[in-house]
Amino acid sequence: MPITPLLFILVLVLVAAVAGLLGSLVGLGGGVIVVPVLTLVFHVDIRLAVGASLVTVIATSATGASRLLRRDLVHLRLALFLAVATTLGAITGALVSRHVPTRVLFVLFAAVLGYSAVAMLRRRPEAAPRAGHSDAVANALGLNASAPVGEGGQVVHFEVRRSILGLVAMYGAGVVSALLGIGSGALNVPTMDVLMGVPLKVASATSSFMIGLTAAASAAIYLSRGQIDPLIAAPIAIGVLGGATLGARLLTSVNAVVVQRLFIVVLAVVAIEMLQKGFA
Repeated sequence: MPITPLLFILVLVLVAAVAGLLGSLVGLGGGVIVVPVLTLVFHVDIRLAVGASLVTVIATSATGASRLLRRDLVHLRLALFLAVATTLGAITGALVSRHVPTRVLFVLFAAVLGYSAVAMLRRRPEAAPRAGHSDAVANALGLNASAPVGEGGQVVHFEVRRSILGLVAMYGAGVVSALLGIGSGALNVPTMDVLMGVPLKVASATSSFMIGLTAAASAAIYLSRGQIDPLIAAPIAIGVLGGATLGARLLTSVNAVVVQRLFIVVLAVVAIEMLQKGFA
């Protein structure tokens, strides 16, 4: 029996809600699930799936940013500094996306999913900021800061280093985000945490604030090319927002380790499917 438009929309909302719920519990955007489902299950063109996912990233970032700002976890000065690179990368990625073969996009998506799974396996618990001294750029721009990331919410001072390398890495993250329609948090957070010495909680919160700016830059280009379908983007955005909101409320009551392991399995399976699609 052919699926009706109403049933299609309801299924999209449900799938997106599950993706948003799982994504919020493990710190990854719902796009890593939404785009594969749209392409593999519903056979939506990958560029339309990317466009819909970008709209979702904007919505979820705008919703979560206010909460994170109130908790003083977003490093605004650093976010605006790095957003210059991610935005330029997003514009670049959106412009070149129409020239990238579909098979390459599937393979690249599989690689990012695999990287995300490995990063989650190696994710360390929150600890003191990594040792190191700030560089001249960080000192000149006042990027060194303090945040309540210590034990019991204690305010901890940290210094930002390797600012220029961070910009280069963020440019690449913006390109990947625009090509694949995913929040670049999977790349932003390790860059800030490992490379630049930013505490993990601050890196995660700052990335959540930034990804909306990055997605907006590329979404505008996808929209101008007619690659954002409202009948796909709207249900996806509604579902992910609902799932992410529920996930934020359940975050303190669920077994994070179990959810993380489940999500790693999901990422691995989806990565294999996307890889097969790329080489089919």
